[in-house]
Amino acid sequence: MNGVQRVFLISRRHLTVIATALALAACHTAVTELPPAPELGSGYRTDLSTRHAERHMAAAANPLAAEAGREMLRQGGSAIDAAIAMQAVLTLVEPQSSGIGGGAFIMLWDGQKVHAYDGRETAPAGATERLFLNADGTQMAFTDAQIGGRSVGTPGVLRALEMAHKKSGHLQWAKLFEPAIRLSEQGFAISPRLHSLIAADRFIAQSPEMAAYFLNADGSPKATGTLLKNPALAAVFKRIAKEGPDALYHGPIADEIARKVQGNRNAGSLSVADLKSYSAKERAPLCTDYKQWKVCGMPPPSSGGIAVAQILGTLQALETRDPRLAIAPMTPIKSASPAGLEPTPEAIHLIAEAGRLAFADRALYVADADFTPVPVAGLVAPNYLAQRAALIGERSMGVAKPGQPAGVQVAYAPDRSPLRISTSQVVAVDDQGGAVSMTTTVEAAFGSHVMVQGFLLNNQMTDFSFIPEENGQPVANRVQPGKRPRSAMAPTLVFDRQTGELLATVGSPGGSQIIEYVSKSLVAMLDWKLDPQAAISLPNFGSRNGATELETGLFSPALKQALKDKGHALSEIEMTSGVQAIVRTRDGQGKVSLSGGADPRREGEALGD
Repeated sequence: MNGVQRVFLISRRHLTVIATALALAACHTAVTELPPAPELGSGYRTDLSTRHAERHMAAAANPLAAEAGREMLRQGGSAIDAAIAMQAVLTLVEPQSSGIGGGAFIMLWDGQKVHAYDGRETAPAGATERLFLNADGTQMAFTDAQIGGRSVGTPGVLRALEMAHKKSGHLQWAKLFEPAIRLSEQGFAISPRLHSLIAADRFIAQSPEMAAYFLNADGSPKATGTLLKNPALAAVFKRIAKEGPDALYHGPIADEIARKVQGNRNAGSLSVADLKSYSAKERAPLCTDYKQWKVCGMPPPSSGGIAVAQILGTLQALETRDPRLAIAPMTPIKSASPAGLEPTPEAIHLIAEAGRLAFADRALYVADADFTPVPVAGLVAPNYLAQRAALIGERSMGVAKPGQPAGVQVAYAPDRSPLRISTSQVVAVDDQGGAVSMTTTVEAAFGSHVMVQGFLLNNQMTDFSFIPEENGQPVANRVQPGKRPRSAMAPTLVFDRQTGELLATVGSPGGSQIIEYVSKSLVAMLDWKLDPQAAISLPNFGSRNGATELETGLFSPALKQALKDKGHALSEIEMTSGVQAIVRTRDGQGKVSLSGGADPRREGEALGD
């Protein structure tokens, strides 16, 4: 039974709970103070163009990782082989974003079936609901919770990659780590992006291991271009290559992870027993119809798949209700932005309003479905989304209230916890047409700042709600032992509904804004017929049920005024997406071609043959 088919019956008691929760949510669902972008931008590059290939393609947030993925594909590797190689290299070259000390969600197409692999971190057995509360019951400041062992969840990415590789890998496991081992031993040049993030992080100096690795003797950040070697990480990769993920979850590496987490001045409870007992999960993918396409994303504990499906479904309902509201004709217009284009005010209005509705539901209903029933089927049902779409008018609604889908057990109180996250994205298509979209993360930049044998541990526990209950009603996304925190990650696969063939693989980092970035890119590629690079480069926009967010400096005065005239409160902010996308098409003679793009806001690249 998949996520779309899940139905939860409503009892009279649940109806009472729903009424109470909706009353609370009406006041509290909107996030009134959103945090800054989780990562600094790298400057907006204008020299990127769509890459084309015929056999295979890999894209990642760092060129060295993309090259590792292509290296595996050239050796006959599958898409998941490429993803594993890219993840290992990203652990080294993009440590602020992801790594083997973190987690991941993987959407995989093996040519016959869509698979969804959950490598999300779990809360240690010793975690309690009061984990992020001060002695007086108030919630901790984010960095007080983040820095140190308190925030470390049981890493999951290697177990998820292992599960996927056993089913769909073509190359030997050990071979996949060769590029990362080589780079760790020989060194890589610190990129401008990594340098800027090191320089901006005031907590690195407090970690002896991180300071020795990232800083000079005088405490200054190592300069761009400095050759950075990591022999400790090379040794870890060699063990993982030989022993498999057990090398991380058992033995001396696991012992050191637990010791550093528990011995930290901001100690956590992660234990060797937690590491030994961790297991990844294969979940039923969340696949919904959008016009002539089938769009497949991650089910809970990710909210990304649900929210993207809701946004697309709401837009489709609007078009069905009134063809004049069709997104498809609203192609972007010429602008002075680096992308050379910007969406029309009408398109931004409709997409932002759909986003408000999705985020209102997200805050109330979505958590780890293994602990709290999540009304997935009800939230993405066309009739429910048609009801939600009816709330969208000519003027912005400002703040949306959550809806009440059919067959629901409600999340009792809205989650208003911090929305920061630091993440990376890889996509690949192999010679056989298999594809992967993997979003991988250590949560905030440089994770918990706990470093073990050359890699960083996550601070994923801060993705739980800091406050476990409100007005006597528990929050669905509260901390519980063994639970997986809610995520916004949205790795996505798109198929042609008529032929069943893969059309695209796409995803992005960016915290809760991932939902905005992926939705924008999908609409741009599917409805507006932009090539992947143009779709990714298009200025970012959306709403997380607060102000309508516009990527700073990239929108014309006329567009902003048009939105204000529709009642939008605007917030111009940094929106550092990291979208990667590959589109696969077949011409009339059956010849396959691939086109790929990487986000100009980061250092990524798409490479293929």
